Amino acid sequence: MTWRTVLQRTAAEWLFKYPREGTGEHWAEKIAAEVASALGVDHATAELAVFEGQEGVALRSFVADGEELVHGNQLMEIAVNSYNPEAGFRYRRHSLTNILECLGLLSRFTKSDLATTKRLFAGYLLLDALVGNTDRHHENWGLSLGRERGLRLAPSFDHGSSLGRELRDERRSSRLTDDRVAAYLRRGRGGVYWSEDEAHGPSPLELFRLASRRHPSVFLPALGRLDRLGGENVREAVDRVPEGWMSQPARDFACKLMETSIEQLRRMDS
Repeated sequence: MTWRTVLQRTAAEWLFKYPREGTGEHWAEKIAAEVASALGVDHATAELAVFEGQEGVALRSFVADGEELVHGNQLMEIAVNSYNPEAGFRYRRHSLTNILECLGLLSRFTKSDLATTKRLFAGYLLLDALVGNTDRHHENWGLSLGRERGLRLAPSFDHGSSLGRELRDERRSSRLTDDRVAAYLRRGRGGVYWSEDEAHGPSPLELFRLASRRHPSVFLPALGRLDRLGGENVREAVDRVPEGWMSQPARDFACKLMETSIEQLRRMDS
């Protein structure tokens, strides 16, 4: 998303985000938040909104008074030797292994134990896999730091790169007609790498598959959240986007993408 401005509504701060032209980043953000709620994954509140005549999404600040958000790149610089916090999106050192090591080193300062913190993060990666969020780079997760609640994993945020938001309607329709939604999901390149030796990060689905095999005690329990979500819930989340904000091909593609993801995720638990 391009330009941002902070709005004030009652006592809470809201961040208005403009979608890039020709994309559905605003409705993708809203649907992902609805799905996160259904899964029981802590997330930033998102509401579709119009600001100065332009459609977008408003996100409510989850940082309480007296707290500050410490982004993942700042944490990784402390915890991972020679980590470059200024690196761009395609940074191989932003790997799952390094993230888990970072959470481990910082767990001594959090109010939650390490196992709980890792399982919360696993829930975020489950959400990414379900909606096809490819934007979990090192500034799109973090910890909230404050005197009262100490250091804790911040809610999941910034899910606009999901649900085929960049596709044109004709491409959505052709993929649905030819049943190529699974192939679309496989080709997605996520912001979390599996290995520093790889040229690209795996798709969010593949990352979760690999993680559930390497760290079953952390990631397999997250799959239990899928019991709260079915085809009806998926359609309800999409239907909460008002008429005129999202085309019918975009709705059909988003539903099919999530249904395909749920099917593949459930296979990982068998």
